[in-house]
Amino acid sequence: MTEYTPIGLGPGTEPVAALTHSGNFHADETLGYVILHYALAPHGDLRGRVLGEGPGDRLTFTRSRVPGRIQAADIVFDVGGVYDPAAGRYDHHMKNKPLREDGTPYSAAGLLWKDYGRAAIGNMLAEPVDDAMAAAIWQAVDKALILPVDQDDNGVAKMGRLSLAEIVSTCGAAWDTAELHGGEEAARREMAGFADAAGIVARYLAGVVDRARASLKAADRVLGAFARAEDKRILVLETGMPAEKVIFERDLPVVYVVSPAGGGQWNVKAVPPARGEFGQRVPLPEGWGGLEGRALAEISGVGDAVFAHPARFICGAGSREGALAMARRALAIGAPRVP
Repeated sequence: MTEYTPIGLGPGTEPVAALTHSGNFHADETLGYVILHYALAPHGDLRGRVLGEGPGDRLTFTRSRVPGRIQAADIVFDVGGVYDPAAGRYDHHMKNKPLREDGTPYSAAGLLWKDYGRAAIGNMLAEPVDDAMAAAIWQAVDKALILPVDQDDNGVAKMGRLSLAEIVSTCGAAWDTAELHGGEEAARREMAGFADAAGIVARYLAGVVDRARASLKAADRVLGAFARAEDKRILVLETGMPAEKVIFERDLPVVYVVSPAGGGQWNVKAVPPARGEFGQRVPLPEGWGGLEGRALAEISGVGDAVFAHPARFICGAGSREGALAMARRALAIGAPRVP
């Protein structure tokens, strides 16, 4: 816990002036602005605030390198040469830069996430969650999104092509914009590009937060279903949800996941040998691969069998009972029973 109250998160609703640098922009400061938006003024105009358009709200935002403007702002991030969160200063470019516990340097977004992330999460979720769930969501988003931005911005590890960092960069004006269109138009395009990037990052962050919430909810349900399973190799889920993450993190001996697939159909999906890999711990029977309907029903012995993929990683039936029967018969053919 911090020993200070981050600026703007106290009981008052006083205006807050935030500032980052002008010029070329990256995922770091764009994400930092989005975090402050959700934490302090989530109902404000994210884009209009950048462009100085639309109705004002509690949060004002400036992009500048002018020392006087930097000094006057309440919250300054990614510029200014100072990390003093109690004073609203969140730069990370100094020699003694702030580091994570594992030694990874923070970006400005990472520093703001530390102080404002939980407030942002609270304002982003459609339904309130308890403190434990909020902390778990914060940690999941920190690992999935904030840490990679920290690493990319500090030259530790690139996020790579088609990453959020790359998408943000493409929102910026090309290097010769001033040469082709003049300085005033180049400045306008730079600001519009930041506004565009902020909209993309805001939508992405909202999606990451909601997926983290849903993933934690799924983990509870998967573990509950596993506890109830008669054969621990077959996991039956009454609703479609991600299960692979929990299976590998908890080292569960699940071989097949049975779940509804829409239209009354139920599928059996084989678990891979390692998370994210192709292949299966136990493939579906070789004779099933590529068959459909009556042919599959005859060879599998399951009357409502619908299909089996040629790669033998998924098959389906017209009912929960049929899919469960296919999973059991596949195991009887392909794997010994787990004690």
